[in-house]
Amino acid sequence: MTSTLIGASFALLFAVSASAQTSAPVVPSISPAADAVPAETVSIVMTTSEGPITLALEKTRAPLTTANFLRYVDQKRLDGVTFYRAMNLGQGTGLIQGGPQNDPKRILKPVAHEPTSKTGLSHVDGTISLARLAPGTATADFFITIGPVLSLDAAPAGSGDTAGYAAFGHVVAGMDVVKRILGAPTSATAGVGVMKGQMIAAPVKILTVRRAM
Repeated sequence: MTSTLIGASFALLFAVSASAQTSAPVVPSISPAADAVPAETVSIVMTTSEGPITLALEKTRAPLTTANFLRYVDQKRLDGVTFYRAMNLGQGTGLIQGGPQNDPKRILKPVAHEPTSKTGLSHVDGTISLARLAPGTATADFFITIGPVLSLDAAPAGSGDTAGYAAFGHVVAGMDVVKRILGAPTSATAGVGVMKGQMIAAPVKILTVRRAM
């Protein structure tokens, strides 16, 4: 959890997330085609040691990312992983991050990147999105936002890495659990680089992740 591999894998997410504290939110460019397609979602229940979180995954608007995540769900590869990071951005905003942390026994082939400028989605309150380094490197580590963190959206007119993160669903029940995890005590010493101070001292167990019946 404190290895340099993890620090390297999520350094970009940390850097962009941290900029949300001082930078004006970027409003995503929404594709008219995405608006024209009726949204179809798949519901999953993430049962954690703090309680259940129900999410609706965007099967129509983010098909690649949703299909990738459902592979992990259906193969039970997320059973027993943890929420290991809580980034509090202040003023009721932040994110919690979980997943297999590059465990070779759990991860599958990376999924192609689906930017918010293509899907029409945005990192509003309760959004689930994939963590990544370069676009196209994401596997199954994910984060859930608390409050809007729009600086994680794609910004095609910006500079540097403008691809943002692949939002692919939202919480429909259990935001109280998400907020409780965000408020979990963190270690003052664990973590690498910008992760230091954001690693949950007693990671929250994700017991099972299943499609909702």
